This record gives sequence, C-alpha cells and structure tokens, in this order.
Amino acid sequence: MDFTLTAEQRDLREAALRLARDHFARDAFRRDGYAWDSARTLAKAGFTGIMMSEEDGGQGGTLFDAVLVMEAVSQVCPHSGDAVQATNFGAIRQVSELASAELKREVLPGLLAGDALVAAGMSEPGAGSALTELRTTARYDGADVVLDGQKCWTTHGPELTHLVVWCRFGERNRDIGAVLVPADAPGFSRGATERYMSGEATCVTYLDGCRVPRRYVLADSGALRRLMTVFGVERTGNAVRALALAQLAFDKAVEHAGTREQFGRPLCEFQGLQWKFADMLVQLEAARLLIYRAAVDAGTGPPDPMNATMAKLYANEAAFKVANEALQVLGASGYSTQFPLEYIARRVRGWMIAGGSLEILRNRLAEGIFDRRFSQRAEARP
Repeated sequence: MDFTLTAEQRDLREAALRLARDHFARDAFRRDGYAWDSARTLAKAGFTGIMMSEEDGGQGGTLFDAVLVMEAVSQVCPHSGDAVQATNFGAIRQVSELASAELKREVLPGLLAGDALVAAGMSEPGAGSALTELRTTARYDGADVVLDGQKCWTTHGPELTHLVVWCRFGERNRDIGAVLVPADAPGFSRGATERYMSGEATCVTYLDGCRVPRRYVLADSGALRRLMTVFGVERTGNAVRALALAQLAFDKAVEHAGTREQFGRPLCEFQGLQWKFADMLVQLEAARLLIYRAAVDAGTGPPDPMNATMAKLYANEAAFKVANEALQVLGASGYSTQFPLEYIARRVRGWMIAGGSLEILRNRLAEGIFDRRFSQRAEARP
C-alpha cells in the first residue's frame, strides 16, 4: 500500500495549510464558540462538502482528501477544525445520506456555505453509548411529524440551526428513525449553556410537541442499520483532529526542548526526554498510518468499520499520551493557560468519549474479531 501523496494531494494539503495560516492562525487559541467565520472562509475555498457529490453541492472528492484538509487546518487552529468537521464529517453526512432530493436542495446550500450549522441529537439522559435506549418519540399527524423528548451533550447545541433528532417511531429497535429539526420549529427549545472541560459549549435541547413537516423525516425505520457506515466517517474525522492536535503539541515540545537550557545544556540532551520524544513519534506515526489506511481504502465511500474503529481508538489514546508528555516537557509553561499545551491536553481528552467511547470501540472490534454480536444487556430488545 502506497501512502505517497500525489501531486494533487500535496497541492490540496498545502492549499489548506496556507489558508489556515493566513486566516485562522492569529486567533487560533483565543476563539470562543463555533467558528462561523472559518466555516464561511472554508466554503469560499471549496473545503466544505469535500466528499459529497457535486449534485448535492459538494466537491466530489474522497475521504482521504477530507482527511488531508482536516489535518492541515486543525494543526493550525483547532476551532477551525471544528468547522471542517461540521461541514464534512459530522451530522451533515446524515443529511446528505438520508434526506430526500427536495430536502437536500432546501438545507444543504446553507450548511455548505457556512451560514447554517447542523448537529446530531443522539444522546439522552438514559441513552449515551446504549443508543437503542433512547426515548424521544416521533409520530405522524397529518402533514407533520410531532416529536417529544430531550437530547443532551449535543455538539454546538447553543448555536446550531438544525438538529438531526434520533427518535422512536415505535417500540422496536427497527423503529428508530431520524428527523431533521430546524431550531426555529415550534416546540423546540434549549436549556442553559453548559461547558465541557475543554471550554466547548453544549446544552440540553427539548422537544415538547415539536412539529415539523413530514418532508423533514430522514428515516422512520432502520436508521441505525442504514447509518452505521456513516459513523465511520465521523469517527475518522474525530481521529484526524486528535492526531493533528497531538502533532502540534509534539512540534512545540520539540522546539522547546531544543532551545530551553537547564544545568548548562539543552533539554534535548537528557536521555530521559529523548526517550519520551522517541515514543511520541512512534505513536503519532502509527496513528497517522491507521487513519490514512482507513481513508485511502474508503475511496469516495465510507471507511471499513473495523479500520475506522481501530484508527479512532489508537489515535485517541496516542493523542492524549503525546499531549500529556508534551505538556510535561514544557513544565510550568505547558501547564499555563497562556500557552496552548494545556488546552490541547484537555481537548483531545474529550475525543476519547465523543463519537464512541474507547470501551465501546473495543467492544466493536471484538465483535469483528469473532464475527458475532456481544450484547451488553441481560435481555436484548426484539
């Protein structure tokens, strides 16, 4: 397998890196909230909808193209990387895969232009990793569908303009569906803004008799089965962002160790630190190879579920180890909020939970190894 970039791929990566340095670098670690300006800048440069069809307003590229752009942008500005995720890897993929042609014409242009923002409403107070435990309901009522329930831990919850609400049209697991809900729909409301340890904002979203037209139904049955492959795209984006931030932490630690002196010599001359850097490099390169393999093998489609799962699992753990060691190398400066190392460590920690916890990923890999399902429940639903 050849991971040498083609001339076109090198040009794509360099263009994304140049854009990020020119437009995003100055305020890279001083942003708060969703990077709307970055999303619009990315759209103008053709870096949104990279792997969506041209018919849907996308670029018609590959998953690897999107990975290269994500890696370049996130390494310069993590918050702008969030915009790459939202316009390429996240819930926008659920819309592009399940929405009718009419609905896609209605909502995708705004999402791809960076003027609108969609997130996935999956988790509930009693349904996190156990997604089949969700209790939000949907029922048809004439020309509308009516939803009742609540969602929590929703990415960009306070700022989203649309939410893909995962819900039940019936009691069976096969009755799980998804509805695209505009934030201005009657019966949709948000709770108080909350903060993760990374500083990202979230909130509970409430659906109290929330009413939207039937055309906003993405699926009224079999949504889990139909979208399992799409989760692989989101997990790949998660893994790339973790890798990019860990690489940034590593680079800053290398620079510091090469110039900072203690006991009359640079830090890089101490064997204890040399071994740290050797281990960090191996972890970064191994994570990169797993991610690239998942993306290259996918082509224009979704990645193999096992490949995407392995990439996310390893990249998440490696990124946290590298960020933590890089912080240690910088000592008090690394722990200071005046420098980005402590933020990177906090940020990559969250990706070990989001998009599939490390424990769930290991369960999925075991199922692939043994080619059988391992239910985590005493009794499975019919």
